[in-house]
Amino acid sequence: MKVVRSSEMRELDRKTIEEHGVPGAVLMDRAGLGVANEAERLAALAGYSAPLVRLIAGRGNNGGDAFVAARYLKKKGFEVELWLTGKLEQVKGDAVHHLNATVKAGIVPQEMPEPGHWVKATAERRAADILVDGILGTGVSGPARDPAACAIRYINEHSKEALVLAVDVPSGLNADTGLAPGETVLADVTVTMGLPKLGLVQPAALDYVGSVEVVDIGIPPALVESVRTDRELITATDLMPLFARRPRAAHKGSFGRILLVCGSHDYPGAAALAAKAAVRSGAGLVTVLVPKGIAPVISSFVPEAIVRPGQETETGSLSMKVWPVWRPRLPEFDAILFGPGMTPHEHTRKLVVQAIRECHMPLVLDADAVNVLETQPTRIHRATCAVVATPHPGELARLLGVDAKTIQSDRMFSAMRAAEETDATVVLKGAGTIVAEPDRIPCVNMTGNPGMATGGMGDVLAGLTVGLLGQEFKPFDAARASVFLHGRAGDNVWFRTSQAGLIATDIIEELPYAFRDLTLR
Repeated sequence: MKVVRSSEMRELDRKTIEEHGVPGAVLMDRAGLGVANEAERLAALAGYSAPLVRLIAGRGNNGGDAFVAARYLKKKGFEVELWLTGKLEQVKGDAVHHLNATVKAGIVPQEMPEPGHWVKATAERRAADILVDGILGTGVSGPARDPAACAIRYINEHSKEALVLAVDVPSGLNADTGLAPGETVLADVTVTMGLPKLGLVQPAALDYVGSVEVVDIGIPPALVESVRTDRELITATDLMPLFARRPRAAHKGSFGRILLVCGSHDYPGAAALAAKAAVRSGAGLVTVLVPKGIAPVISSFVPEAIVRPGQETETGSLSMKVWPVWRPRLPEFDAILFGPGMTPHEHTRKLVVQAIRECHMPLVLDADAVNVLETQPTRIHRATCAVVATPHPGELARLLGVDAKTIQSDRMFSAMRAAEETDATVVLKGAGTIVAEPDRIPCVNMTGNPGMATGGMGDVLAGLTVGLLGQEFKPFDAARASVFLHGRAGDNVWFRTSQAGLIATDIIEELPYAFRDLTLR
């Protein structure tokens, strides 16, 4: 989905209203309904049976969205409180219409125009389950001033006991740069309207934005098509068409035969996690080639996979001697993964180089399969098949011959450079994962959370990616879908449990539920 500047979004709103005859109050109603629906989803994931949702509204359009959301949430049976950072007579624009409708529905906003009101609220009010930030919108460029700044502080102080949902952009955040010049809301989820704003996907905004959900408010497709952009956000809406209905007469050979070449005596868990994720990807048959010493471990962890033992090196990694045996079998598979847990042994390098030279089916290179190509991105460029590389910043730095700080200083440029030099689909992992491919607009993924900064997460992503690739997804589509699903599964787990206790196997077990966001079957 295209990412736009705030001025471009305002122009799209204007044209929708003036040229297509859609009243601004209608756009606001759709926005508020989207906020209410997302609050309902979060409440369900968190297991709240009768949650209190406290909506904090400003006097402009963001406040209007909050007014609408309050009304819809009350209809859904939620306990609702609505606080206003000002007086009722200060509300302006289309928000006035929805303020009146909200009052008529029995929800009377509490006026809180003075800093003392917020100090008193902190001391006296019981905690909410969900806090909705509708204070400031995309038009703000400088630091928030009181009473908005007081309201922002209130939300952040109470975020320890409440989930925080921001409307359009977290209040105080610059919608174009992602910078926070003053008090800024720390959101768990940002529900943005129409199209995602550029500031939301900037590295500087990561601590404030959380996951990003986009609400369709009815901007005509022709208007959206006219907008130029240099990056896109990966959304469920864009991914849904990739998942076709499965035929009733299908068998296990219908959904891809996957080969994973991975593992070592030192890192059997990496192979096990990648294999389990590949099995959970929807692939029909998963075969895992690992050093013979760890084959029983992998078989016990992933009984659904076919585990094949291979000859080992003296250090317990796969030996190059497996290649003459397995090279003739490569045509049996629809996609192949190299890398997780293989160690950067010389035999690993030889196996990866041979695979790049001789494979004719899509190939995923992860972890040590990238490390062994240090400073040699052109090797991948000469591949005889489509390649998806899934490095973290350190691995990409080694591949490109730079340091990790260089990669992180401009992640978008680094991913695009790597895609051009390798002629591959590159997935630069990390907060705000980037998917880049030559001659395509790069995409940013905003699902996922800090609880996923634990061992094994990359192995899970690699297994999921190769599984989708083997189901005839194009490389760019397989990469986009896998990073979205991986992060969505992580978010679902933490909303239901915690970030602190999240581990890689949680993601694998949650994948079937994450898939439900993209496909009914």
